[in-house]
Amino acid sequence: MLRETYPLFLGGRAVQANFDLPVLDKFSGEEAARVAQADPGTLDAAIAAAAGTTRAMAALPPYARQAALEHCARRFEERAPELAMVLCSEAGKPIRDARGEVGRLIETFKAAAAEVTRPLGEVLPMATSPRLQGYRGQWKRVPIGACSLISPFNFPLNLAAHKIAPAIAAGCPFVLKPASATPISALLIGEVLAETNLPEGSWSIVPCPRAGADALASDDRLKLLSFTGSPAVGWAMKARAGKKKVVLELGGNAACVVDETADLEKVVQRLVVGAFYQSGQSCISVQRILAHASIYAELRERLVAAVCKLKVGDPRHEDTFIGPIIAEKEARRISEWIDGAVKAGARLLCGGQRDGVMVAPTLLERVPRDQPIAAEEAFGPVALLQEFATFDEALWQVNDSKFGLQAGVFTRDIDRMHQAWDTLEVGGVIINDVPSFRADPMPYGGVKDSGLGREGLRFAIEDMSEIRMLVVR
Repeated sequence: MLRETYPLFLGGRAVQANFDLPVLDKFSGEEAARVAQADPGTLDAAIAAAAGTTRAMAALPPYARQAALEHCARRFEERAPELAMVLCSEAGKPIRDARGEVGRLIETFKAAAAEVTRPLGEVLPMATSPRLQGYRGQWKRVPIGACSLISPFNFPLNLAAHKIAPAIAAGCPFVLKPASATPISALLIGEVLAETNLPEGSWSIVPCPRAGADALASDDRLKLLSFTGSPAVGWAMKARAGKKKVVLELGGNAACVVDETADLEKVVQRLVVGAFYQSGQSCISVQRILAHASIYAELRERLVAAVCKLKVGDPRHEDTFIGPIIAEKEARRISEWIDGAVKAGARLLCGGQRDGVMVAPTLLERVPRDQPIAAEEAFGPVALLQEFATFDEALWQVNDSKFGLQAGVFTRDIDRMHQAWDTLEVGGVIINDVPSFRADPMPYGGVKDSGLGREGLRFAIEDMSEIRMLVVR
């Protein structure tokens, strides 16, 4: 059960204030809890606290950072059932998926703890010419300073963890703004962080309206902005970020190529998960499925049969696969995009119905490329089927997008694997699995409108640090 109210965290301390932010149970639509919400003064105080503890966090020895991260991982394990139920309620995440996200939260903090003691520099040979004889060089990474972190609604635990954990590992104080639709998950992380010995004032978790969060992008006391969310909001924040470093993990309309050598039984199993896991509310959800003409009809038949078996309903039920969309306006948008595609000539293979926040898992084929459901990010339980004649054509179709986050390729041909890796304009190429695959330590991010920079513990730590050179004569 959720508690009635949840405080925000200012400088590491719980603040029981106002409770102006109602959090809805996404399936029932009823108010589930109320959360303290930061006003501009509170946000300014959080930024000041983070900036004021830059030296204290940088001076925190590696073993102390590691101890804090390991403590968090242990406590998350102890509180796993509570964390999963919060996800189920505030995010509408089916309970099995919620348990999976809690597991990834724990893995992320453990991986960050392991990164703390890895080398962060090297000796640099200097005598590359007679002029440089007698010089020695070394470089190391040092914390960049106070960080601004903004996390999204769809993975409110693990994507907050992918910002908080590397900040602690790097020695950076931070201010985190969670999504207003799903703030409780991040505040529970805050409850555990408050049990650690991190320097007083070094971190804050402050739910606040989007309009009130401009300082997180524009304030020069913050040295890095890490944002995960929609492309329109992300690029607009980058434009206001001034001198700070910016990392953006934005949207996508991920494609998956299935060639004639693939094992269709295994392909269908993974496509169903990749396209409809978490009701498609993932930036690497399988949105476009490209199948070779020789296997297209069979793949379509198998896929339709599998999708029709998915259960739509209450996310608390163990057998529910498709839960609610985060808000009715988003469910309505998805439904309108589906209807628009059908009117433009697409064929509806299954699904297409909407009941409030519930959208049935939907498959379409022959969707014109200029339709929003094909060209934009659907962020819902919808996948599009199309066939191709040659592998070159398939790769071209994948690249025919303004997005470039990840792509999947099912093939047994090693030459095609390397061709895809060399050709596809994406941040990651996943072979014999769906683009929805992500391991938390791997470098994760996109190109084009899908973002800038990389997450994943080691790579986020690199972004949250700067190189400092030492030359000795």
